[in-house]
Parts: sequence; structure tokens; C-alpha cells
Amino acid sequence: MPAFILGKKSAQSQQFDKNGERMPTTFIDTSSCHLIDIITPDKRGYFSVKLGFGSVKNIKKPVKGELKKAGIKTPLRFLREFRLEDYKEKVQSIEEGGKKGIQIGEVKIFTGEVINPTLFLKSGDLITVTGTSKGKGFQGGVKRHGFKGRSHTHGASRDERAPGSIGMTTTPGRVFKGKRMAGRMGGDRVTIKNIEVVEVKENGLLIKGLVAGAKGGLLEIRG
Repeated sequence: MPAFILGKKSAQSQQFDKNGERMPTTFIDTSSCHLIDIITPDKRGYFSVKLGFGSVKNIKKPVKGELKKAGIKTPLRFLREFRLEDYKEKVQSIEEGGKKGIQIGEVKIFTGEVINPTLFLKSGDLITVTGTSKGKGFQGGVKRHGFKGRSHTHGASRDERAPGSIGMTTTPGRVFKGKRMAGRMGGDRVTIKNIEVVEVKENGLLIKGLVAGAKGGLLEIRG
């Protein structure tokens, strides 16, 4: 069954499986995920759902109007779209009582409602989780790219972690684009596939393994 929900990285722990082997676990809090809008092909040329998550004190006026239209009073912090073009046969757009919504099997979700993972996920399912990795700031080649560095002997003085030569002689006489050098590290969009769901609750998911991002960071979950 198709699954799509927003959450935040809550806690990392560990537990033992049925075979008595230790496994790392991560709990993803999905307690405040709302369905904001249904985007149909006749409107923008593709089929997707727009979700909102988290709360914040101040939001911009266009976002405020969008939430008001959906009947959501909570000022939501994150808004994300999930494309459903691959699930056209399983997900249908519906409208009842003047409210737009979607139907997945026998489950109906309308705009303004809170989405919880029990609607389309169960223990043992495999999901895809996308997050933003931790920012490491400006780092050198050894930490950023795994360079070996120079030897600590034979006259090396304070440059054991230096990257070495980066250029060439007259031809081509420049440094190629994409050369691995020192620079900002982290803060990348990281997707991890085939993560097993250990337990599903009304307010979140317990998954096997670890996911990218700091505690409290936004996560996109797809089934």
C-alpha cells in the first residue's frame, strides 16, 4: 500500500530481535502531520498530495492563507509535496461535502485532517526515509574525502593532513571542476531505502537502523 507522511527524528536506541541479536532503532515522531491539499493533473499536470508538519510561531501570509483554506488553525512549519503518479491505480482523488481528499483502498483522508502512520503502514513493511545530514562546517580533505595524508617523517612539517598537488603544468594549466578539496561538509539530502518498520503507533514509527539528520530534523517517509 502507498505510504507518505512527514515526521521528525525523535530518539535513537537499541533493542533485541526475535533471534536475540541487538539492532539499532530510531523513533520517528509523526504526531502533527496534516493533509493540506490535493494537486490533480488538470491543475498542474501531475498528481500529488501536499502535507504539513510541525508548528512554528510565525508563518508567511501565503502559507497562512493556504492553511486557512484547508481548515488548519495550527501554523505549520514544513510543507512538502509527495508525488503519486506511480500509484494512480491505488490512490484516487475524491470530494465529499465540499472537501477534497484521497482514497487508498478503504481508507479516506480529507484536507485538514491529521495523518497517522497506522492508516497505511504495519510492522514488517519496508519504507524509504529522506532527511538532511548533519552539517559539519568547513573541513579538510582528510575528513571530507578520506584522504590518507602525508607521512609524519622525512621532513614533513605541519602538513601531514595537506591535500597535495591540485594542479598541472602548462597543459591544461588549470584545476578541473569538481576537484576534491577542502570545503563545507554535510547538510546534504540523504535517502535511505528498504528500512524495516519494527512497530507502528498512532504518533510515530519505530524503525530498524539509523537515518540521516540531527535530533528533531525533518524526515520524509515513503512506502
